[in-house]
Amino acid sequence: MSFGTGFALYVLFWWLCLFAVLPFGVRSQVENGEVEPGTEPGAPHKTHIWKKMLINTMVAGVVFGLYLFVTVTLGYSLDSIPSPFPADL
Repeated sequence: MSFGTGFALYVLFWWLCLFAVLPFGVRSQVENGEVEPGTEPGAPHKTHIWKKMLINTMVAGVVFGLYLFVTVTLGYSLDSIPSPFPADL
């Protein structure tokens, strides 16, 4: 795998993991008891976005490492998945 392909896959894994990590630990303004006037009460009180981005970077690194292990070391690929359709179609 070339550097460009690996980087593109890491970015893809990073974005996918971001949407999984974003909701962790979020407390709404109502849950916190401090609703700012003119805002949605369900809006997050504090997002801690930099902390979540750091955690997300580590999680994406682990997922990318698992992907590399399965594809490079074990030799699995999309071609390893059996097709439900006959090969002569």
